[in-house]
Amino acid sequence: MGQAREIMDRITAAVMAGDREALRQSYAPDAEGETPDAPRLSGAEAMADYLLGFTRAFPDASFESTAKHEAGNTAIDEGYFVGTHTGVLSAPEGDIEPTGRTLRLRECDVLTVANGLAVAHRFYYDQLDLLTQLGLTSSDTGAGTVPQPRAGADRPSQVGTAEPPR
Repeated sequence: MGQAREIMDRITAAVMAGDREALRQSYAPDAEGETPDAPRLSGAEAMADYLLGFTRAFPDASFESTAKHEAGNTAIDEGYFVGTHTGVLSAPEGDIEPTGRTLRLRECDVLTVANGLAVAHRFYYDQLDLLTQLGLTSSDTGAGTVPQPRAGADRPSQVGTAEPPR
């Protein structure tokens, strides 16, 4: 296991434990974060604030890992963030009051490290799925479902068998 994997695992454990100090110590002072729901995060404190916002809103939070990857100075985690929405979830558009609903949100984190600290953390998840599962919007795909691969005339079923454009 390399340094990137160790730091990613340490960050995940700190988030689930609500350990602000461990999070602050895992990120470089000038660490950058990108999320689907907030402006760019800058600095260890901003990273800790963002991550702990989820555990405040979902105090019983857990992470179900489906895959862990590491290549050089980068670690990638794929899985599901799971919890019950019993606390206020802060969002750039305003606070989301507790809904009491259970969330199982598919997500992916990409972490880059340098000199023993996380310097970049990118978070990927479907905001519509999050809002749908919390009962704040509706979706044709239904809450909690994992979308199936897209099929249709615009997507060939096998590589090399598509007809040329007309």
